[in-house]
Amino acid sequence: MQNETRQCQNCKKDFTIEPEDFNFYEKIKMPPPTFCPECRTVRRLCWRNEMSLFKRKCDAPGHDEILISFLPPEEKLTVYCANSWWGDSWDPLSYGKEYDFSKPFFEQWKDLRNNIPLQSLSNIKATNSDYCNVAEGSKDSYMCSGAWKVERTFYANRISDTKDSSDLYLVHRSELCYEDVVCSDSYHLLYSLNCKSCVDSYFLYDCIGCTDCFGCSNLRNQSHCMWNEQLSKEEYNKRLAEYDLKDYKTILKLKNKFKDVCLKSIHRFSHQIKTVNSTGDNLEGSKNCKICFDTNGRIEDVKNSHWLAVSAKDVYDSGPGIGLAELVYESFDTGVGNYRSLFTSVVYGSNDVEYSFNCHGSSNLLGCIGVRNKKYCILNKQYSKEKYEKLIPKIKKQMNQVPYIDKRGIVYKYGEFFPAELSTFGYNETQAQDYFPISKEQAIEMGYRWRDRKATEYQISIESKDLPENLSEVKDSITEEIIGCENREKFSNYCRGAYKITIDELNLYRKLGVLLPRLCFLCRHENRLKIRNPMKLWHRKCMCEKEGHFHRGEECKMEFETSYAPDRPEIVYCEKCYQQEVY
Repeated sequence: MQNETRQCQNCKKDFTIEPEDFNFYEKIKMPPPTFCPECRTVRRLCWRNEMSLFKRKCDAPGHDEILISFLPPEEKLTVYCANSWWGDSWDPLSYGKEYDFSKPFFEQWKDLRNNIPLQSLSNIKATNSDYCNVAEGSKDSYMCSGAWKVERTFYANRISDTKDSSDLYLVHRSELCYEDVVCSDSYHLLYSLNCKSCVDSYFLYDCIGCTDCFGCSNLRNQSHCMWNEQLSKEEYNKRLAEYDLKDYKTILKLKNKFKDVCLKSIHRFSHQIKTVNSTGDNLEGSKNCKICFDTNGRIEDVKNSHWLAVSAKDVYDSGPGIGLAELVYESFDTGVGNYRSLFTSVVYGSNDVEYSFNCHGSSNLLGCIGVRNKKYCILNKQYSKEKYEKLIPKIKKQMNQVPYIDKRGIVYKYGEFFPAELSTFGYNETQAQDYFPISKEQAIEMGYRWRDRKATEYQISIESKDLPENLSEVKDSITEEIIGCENREKFSNYCRGAYKITIDELNLYRKLGVLLPRLCFLCRHENRLKIRNPMKLWHRKCMCEKEGHFHRGEECKMEFETSYAPDRPEIVYCEKCYQQEVY
């Protein structure tokens, strides 16, 4: 079988379907996609809201309390608190309906979604962590999302096994950390990027196994280094004491200097650990993975996917949030014992599930929502095994004969993910905006929904520019203030306008010795996203011309796929040149 070039229904650009792709589609009995890989990713992310939280009333019978929910209050949905949703006072199957062969499948699924109770947050086994979403096992934490087993952690995204930390992105198994991006297995590491197993250090880039280091890059197993200069322990401590790390102006100067350090460092074409035959970035333990990002675990035979953990095999166009799963296509937040999950989200411990949302411990489902421990259901209606197996091929055929057609004229037959226009979220409320940012005008032109952020309902009592410039000057009364975000007068798709400092947050800042933030938590999140590389790859050549390397002073001829765009200023090396330079 040869490569096949097709035109994307959405962006109209050509894309290639390779023989290995056709083999996968045959394995899952699925027609080839009509969207290009990037448009498939964006469409899926339009359904994923991790960090935009709202207040709305609990709709469960006998309840009228105000909930924190990831579902916007403007959407006419039925939303239950977690206890009510997981309780036995309602039956998801009571909302089931006979399949109507005269209507498009996606219209019928939307009708079910608009009527059945939905869970306010995806926040499992939480203790004193009411403001966490897409999280499990959170304790005494606040505004964490994409989180697993975190404790006393604040304002963090895509994290696991963290303690006493704040303002993190893609950080794992770490404690006493602050403003870190793509770091792991570290203790008391602050203002750092792409580091592993570092202790008591500040402003590090691409360092592994370092202790008591400051402003360094490309180091391995070093201690008492400052700005990549080796010092004695006494000299290091003396110079470190010269920096007042609790002072706002000092930190600003150090951040600017650190940016220059990062820019002049050697950049590995792809951050990979124990990875075989794979392309992408931030890969650990991957094998035969192509165009993948942010993996950690036994991840094998995966393509165009991101944020997979523990184990996953035979996965295409999926993530974030895939783990302990096999044979997955166009899904996110799916796993923990899943086999053959197609077009699913928040589906756990289930097999042979298609086009379903928030289902658990079930098998043989199509178009279901909220189903638990059931088999052979279509649009939440129970069937016998025999009836189910007769209906499924008829429905798939009908999905091709009576397709859903969106406002732009794009046709959705069997084999397409849910249309973005049916999502309950605006583009700017989802992870699509995080990884593929666009303006409101662009979103509307491209057929996506958009929801303007409402101005904060609180009266600002102090501007961030008027905050104390040194942590030593901060009093407990700061927790009573409504602080105006530094960005609120600027155009930003993220800014919430104002924010508060909680007492637990203040205690952590004092423990870490860091100053109060001047931006709201979403603006800080946006800044961290700007630091990480995009989830895209470009074909490039190694930039090394050094004497002593295997190419003997000539320009290195190695080529690779990298997330560093050709117009970026960083120095990017192939694996061999990087290893010779850093180790």
